Amino acid sequence: MDTLMLSRIQFAVATYFHFLFVPLTLGLSVIVAIMETMWVRTRDEDYLRMTKFWGKLFLINFAVGVVTGITLEFQFGTNWSRYSAYVGDIFGSLLAIEATVAFFLESTFIAVWFFGWNKLSPKLHALTIWLVAIASNVSAFWILVANAWMQHPVGYEIRNGRAELTDFLAVVTQKFAVLEFVHTLGGAYILAGFFVLGISAWHLRRKNEVELFTKSFRIAAAWTLVFAFFEIAQGHMNAEILGSTQPSKMAAMETHWETGRNVPLYLVAWPDEKGERNVVQAVPVPSLLSLLATYRADGEVKGLRDYPPEDRPPVLPVFLSFRAMVGFAFLFLGLGVWAWWVRKRPLEHPLLLRILPWAIALPYLGNELGWTIAELGRQPWIVYGLMRTSDAVSAVPAGQVMATLAGFILLYGLLGAVDFFLLFKYARKGPAPAGRG
Repeated sequence: MDTLMLSRIQFAVATYFHFLFVPLTLGLSVIVAIMETMWVRTRDEDYLRMTKFWGKLFLINFAVGVVTGITLEFQFGTNWSRYSAYVGDIFGSLLAIEATVAFFLESTFIAVWFFGWNKLSPKLHALTIWLVAIASNVSAFWILVANAWMQHPVGYEIRNGRAELTDFLAVVTQKFAVLEFVHTLGGAYILAGFFVLGISAWHLRRKNEVELFTKSFRIAAAWTLVFAFFEIAQGHMNAEILGSTQPSKMAAMETHWETGRNVPLYLVAWPDEKGERNVVQAVPVPSLLSLLATYRADGEVKGLRDYPPEDRPPVLPVFLSFRAMVGFAFLFLGLGVWAWWVRKRPLEHPLLLRILPWAIALPYLGNELGWTIAELGRQPWIVYGLMRTSDAVSAVPAGQVMATLAGFILLYGLLGAVDFFLLFKYARKGPAPAGRG
C-alpha cells in the first residue's frame, strides 16, 4: 500500500461514488423535460404532477452528485500533480470549459426551474428544464472528451518536457471521444429509464395513482427499449475502435493471447494470467472476434503475448467486468421489450411489476462495470502509450493519502446514505395529491 496504490484506490472510490449520481442526472433531466413538455401541450394535470414528482427525485440526486464531483478535480492537483504538470495544457483546458460554460449554465437554470413555477409562463418554465438537460449532457461531453484523450491522445506535441496542445479540434472531434460520449450517455439513459420503470411498477402493484404511474410507465418503457437496443448496437462500434487504438485492452476483455486472423469468440472462457493461456475455452463462435474488432471475418486481432507483462492490463477483472456488462446489456434489452409490450396494461402483468423495482440496481452496476473496463483496461498507462500511471503520482507520504482516503470513505458513506434515504422516502411517498401540486 504505497502512495501510488493508495492514490489509485482513492481516485477509484471517488469516481465510483460520483458515477452513482451522474447517469441518473443525465437521463432523468431529459425525461422530466419530456413530461413537462407533455403537460404544456396537453394541460393534463397528471403530467404536471409527474413532472414535479420525478423532478423532486432529480433535484435530490443532483444536489449530492455535484458535491461528489468536486473532489475528483482536486485530486489531479493533490494526488496526481506530475500528471497535471505534464498534460495540464490539454486536460486542464477541457475541464475549464466544462466548469465555466456547461456546469455554470446547468446550475443557473436548475435554480430558475426550481423557484420559477409560479413566476414564469408554462412554456418558458419548460424551456428552463430543457436547458438544464442540455447543459447536463454538454457537461458530460467535455468530461468524456478529457477522458477520451487519456485513452487515445491526439492533437499534441511534446515540447519543453511536457505535452502541449496543438490541435484543439482534433481532441474534441476524434472518433474515440464521440463514441465514448455516446456510449456513456446510452448507459445513463438506460439507468434513468429503469429508475422510472421500477418506481412506477412499485406504485402500480399497490394501486397507487394508477393512471399517473401508468403514464410514467409508458414513457419509460419506450425510452428504455430505444436506448437498450441502441447501446448494444453502438457497443459494436466501440469494439472496433478499441481493436485499432487499444488492442491490449481489447485482448484482455476477451482473454485473447495469440495474434491471429479469423479469431473466434469463446462464449465460455477463463484466463490463466501467469500461464498466458485460457484454462477454459469452449463454445467458439467462428471469426466473431475478428469481425467485432475489424469489421472483417479474416481481420487480424492482436494477442496479449505481443505485449510484455508490464504493459498488459490486469486480465481477469477486465474480462469478468466485460462479460458481466454485456450480460446486463442483453438483460436490459429483454426487460425493455417486455415493459414496452405491456405498457398499455402493466397491471395485468404482476410478475414484471415485481421484477422492475429490483432491476433499478442493475444499470448502476452495469455503468460501474463499464468504467472499470475503461480505466483498468488502460493500465499501466494514465495516458495510453504516453505516460505511465506510476510516473504521474504526486510525491506525498503514503500516510497522508491513507488519511484522506479514510475521510473520503466516511464522508461519501454518509452522503450516499442521505441521498438514497431521501430518494427512497420520496419515491415511496409518491406525487402530491391532485390540486395541490
